[in-house]
Amino acid sequence: MTIQRFETGPRMSQVVVHGDTVYLAGVVAGKAAGKSVTEQTQDILSIIDGHLARAGTDKSKLLSATIYITDMKTFPEMNAVWDGWVSAGNTPARATVEAKLAAPQYNVEIMVVAAK
Repeated sequence: MTIQRFETGPRMSQVVVHGDTVYLAGVVAGKAAGKSVTEQTQDILSIIDGHLARAGTDKSKLLSATIYITDMKTFPEMNAVWDGWVSAGNTPARATVEAKLAAPQYNVEIMVVAAK
């Protein structure tokens, strides 16, 4: 079975496709870095949509999601955006963890796995 990798660097690939499974590395905000949790979550989910499309799938086929936030007090703010984005009736298995992220401008990081 072949493995496809997209946006591959010396440390990681942003997207890995193996068979009918698509793995995304943790995604942080690009344009919204340093902005509110709402704006960062919107930016991240837009990036995820693009990665999934490139891999030949979409959010209706999510299998799992792991969400990292720097402060659990922002959990409802992040969830408000997530709930408006996620495909109704196709919600993935999910965990949300409070964690210190790689750089202070990031308050949210989301990692997903999807079927094709």
